[in-house]
Amino acid sequence: MKRKTGQDRSITKHWRPATQAVRGGTARSEWGETSEAMFLTSGYAYDCAGDAAARFAGDQQGMTYSRLQNPTVEMLEERIALMEGAEACRTMASGMAAMTAALLCQLEAGDHVVAGRAAFGSCRWLVDTLLPKFGIETVTVDARDPQAFIDAAKDNTKLFFFETPANPTMDVVDLTAVCGIAKERGILTLVDNAFATSALQRPMEFGADIVAYSATKMMDGQGRVLAGAVCGTEEFVNETLLPFTRNTGPTLSAFNAWVVLKGLETLDMRIRRQSENSVKIGSFLEGRVPRILHPGLPSHPQHDLAMAQMSACGSVFSFEVEGRGQAHGLLDALTLIDISNNIGDSRSLMTHPASTTHSGVAEDKRLEMGISEGMLRINVGLEDPQDLIDDLDAALSKVGL
Repeated sequence: MKRKTGQDRSITKHWRPATQAVRGGTARSEWGETSEAMFLTSGYAYDCAGDAAARFAGDQQGMTYSRLQNPTVEMLEERIALMEGAEACRTMASGMAAMTAALLCQLEAGDHVVAGRAAFGSCRWLVDTLLPKFGIETVTVDARDPQAFIDAAKDNTKLFFFETPANPTMDVVDLTAVCGIAKERGILTLVDNAFATSALQRPMEFGADIVAYSATKMMDGQGRVLAGAVCGTEEFVNETLLPFTRNTGPTLSAFNAWVVLKGLETLDMRIRRQSENSVKIGSFLEGRVPRILHPGLPSHPQHDLAMAQMSACGSVFSFEVEGRGQAHGLLDALTLIDISNNIGDSRSLMTHPASTTHSGVAEDKRLEMGISEGMLRINVGLEDPQDLIDDLDAALSKVGL
């Protein structure tokens, strides 16, 4: 493939984020296409048997099999790495494939993991159920308190794993403090940055070692495909992560990679407009509902920290009503906002975490995480915010709020 002039890393890494999101990683074939080409192929042919052997030995550059390399997928990986400020990136078939691979590729029996207790339900399942099956000891802590990581760390602690902001409680983790604690003890940090993306928050600038994503969310941004990504150093991605993914196969398809590439082109505009809309919707709900958890509002107990780490608040926040009955009633009364457990979409979506995304988490653990039966999580989209307010106003009135 012929690369566009100026597309070597020494130049592209200095581009500003909005430019990287549109042009980073672009590679052009001999046809000179302006939009990234979609290479829908599982395998590749060689000019001779010696070339095949040389590629498999790592002595010759080139593709061998799309479980390992694909030109479209590689463009996406390069673009995400540039946007993240990471040396390398490896994409996956889904966000949970990314989280699973990022954990299992580096952990083994006898290791210890300290994880934030507020997390996506499937991430809690990895920590509470999957890792212990392989002899990996885990403990969950209130990640809002850096001292909790100090108190939980042991001689065999290998990793700190947490989300910020967390799903769905919107807990904010002090990245500088927690990553600093980890580095002092030789512990790696793995940050789930899906709610913010690199457009709003770059954890590696605060000392994080590995950043993982559900690219299904804001990166695609229109609810079309599943995708995941893991960013880190070249050594981690190529020497630790790649052998795991090569042999277990959580491969991202070329089509899905192409769709996410298109999504990244508008990520900066979308997430900033959705953040603005989110603040407007949150301001309307504040005082109308018993409790609101919105890091973009001054009422959030970690508002100052969130705004110090993030350039905007993001599209997602949570609020509480009186119990599951009222929560479900409010959802059923909506006419514009969709009932859906996805986030990051350009459409506004709302869900009841206790009965959807976190229904597989035991009730006592949900309560420990701060997920009540009355909690609702909303993803604010790109619609006119007044239409969203009108929809919420009518629905709240129907349930007596």
